[in-house]
Amino acid sequence: MKAQTRNNCAEDYNISFIRKDLNLFINLSGQFSLQNLTVFRSEINKEISKQKLDSVTIDFSEVCYLDSAAALALVQIEKETTHQNIQCRFINLNNKSKGIFSVIREDTLINLPSRPEKSQDGFLYNLVERRILPSTSETSQDNFMFHLIERRGLPPQSGKSYKDFIWQLGQSSMQIANDFANFVTFIGELLIAFLYIIRHPKTLRGKDILFYIHRAGVDGLPIVAIIGLLTGLIIAFMSFLQLKMVGANIYVPSLVSFAMIKELGPLMTAILVAGRSGSAFAAEIGTMVVNEEVDALRTMGFEPIRFLAIPKIIATVIVVPILTIYADLFGIVGGMIIGITSLDLTIQTYVTQSMKTIQVFDIVTSIIKAAVFAGLISAIGCQRGFQVRSGAQDVGKFTTSAVVVAIFMIVVADSIFAIMFYYIK
Repeated sequence: MKAQTRNNCAEDYNISFIRKDLNLFINLSGQFSLQNLTVFRSEINKEISKQKLDSVTIDFSEVCYLDSAAALALVQIEKETTHQNIQCRFINLNNKSKGIFSVIREDTLINLPSRPEKSQDGFLYNLVERRILPSTSETSQDNFMFHLIERRGLPPQSGKSYKDFIWQLGQSSMQIANDFANFVTFIGELLIAFLYIIRHPKTLRGKDILFYIHRAGVDGLPIVAIIGLLTGLIIAFMSFLQLKMVGANIYVPSLVSFAMIKELGPLMTAILVAGRSGSAFAAEIGTMVVNEEVDALRTMGFEPIRFLAIPKIIATVIVVPILTIYADLFGIVGGMIIGITSLDLTIQTYVTQSMKTIQVFDIVTSIIKAAVFAGLISAIGCQRGFQVRSGAQDVGKFTTSAVVVAIFMIVVADSIFAIMFYYIK
C-alpha cells in the first residue's frame, strides 16, 4: 500500500501514454515535485521523441500535488515541443495548479536573467541561470541543482556595445528632458502656492518656518564656520607662497576677502546646505509619501506643496544669505590668521586692506546669489521628495538625486551670475 501524504495524496507518481495516430495523450497522476522532477521529465521527453507528432495533450485531472519546480519543468516541455512545431496543451488543471502556472514567467525561459560580476582576475563575468534540460549524467537531484548556475565570460562585442551606448544616450536624454519638465511644473505649482499665501497670509505656518530656520540655519553654523575658516586659511597660505616671490604680500588680504565674498562664500555655503538640508527635505517628504501621509493630507483638504514645501523654501531663503555672510567673515578671519603669523601684518593693516577691496555691490550680489541658491536647493529637494513612489530604495535614490542636481544647478547659476554681474557692474 502506498504511503499517503499531503492531504491523502499518493507519494508516488504515475504517467500513462496513449497514442492516436500522430497525437500523444499523457495522463499524470500523483505527486509531481522537485524530488522526481528529473525522472518524470526524462520519461515524457523520451516518449515525445520516439516518433513525429502533431500534438501533445497533458491531462492533470489526477494530479494531487504540483510544486513550482515541476510546473517549470512542464512549461519547459511545452516550449520545447512548440519549437518542434508540435502543438502542446494542458487540460483539466485545478485551481491550485492554475495558480502555480500563473506565477511562472514564460519570458524568463527565453531571456536568461543575468547579473554582472567582476572576478579576481579583473575580467567581467555574468552569472547566468541555465534553463536547459540536464544531461543524462545529471540524474541526481544534487547534480542538477549544482549545475543551475554557471559563469560565462563576456567577450567584447563592439556592435552591441555601440547600440547599447546609443540606447543609453537616448534614455538619458529623455530622462533629463522629463526631469526638466517635472521641475518646471513644480515651480509653477510653487508660484501658485505663493500667490495663495500672499492672498491668505494666515494660512502660512509660521511655526514650521521657525523650525526649519533653526534646523537649516542654527544647526549649520558650526560646520559653515569651520569650512569658511579653513577655506580662507588655505587661500591665504597658497597665495602667500606665490605673492612673496614678487614682494606682493600686502595683497593677500585683498585676495582672500574678494574671493570669499564674490565666489567661495556663497558657493561653499550653498553646497553645504544642499548636502545637509536639501537631502533632509527630500528624505522627509519622500518618507511621508511612502507612509501615505501626503495622501492623508490631501484627503483632509490640505495642499501638500503649500503645507510641506513652502515653509521649507521660505526658511532656506532666509537662512542661506545669513550663513553666507557668516562664512565670509570666518573666511576673512582665516586669512587674517595667516597674515598675522606668516606675513607679519597687524590686524589693523589686514582689515584696512580688506576694506579697500570690498564694495557694497559685492556684498549685495553675494546675498542675491545666496538667496537664489537657497531657492534652488529647497525647491529641488522638495520636488525630488514628492517624486518618491514606494519603498526605502526610492527614498535613497531621490535623496541622492536631490543633492547631485542641486549642486549642479548651483554651479550653473553661479556661472550665469558671474557673467551677468560683470556686465551689470
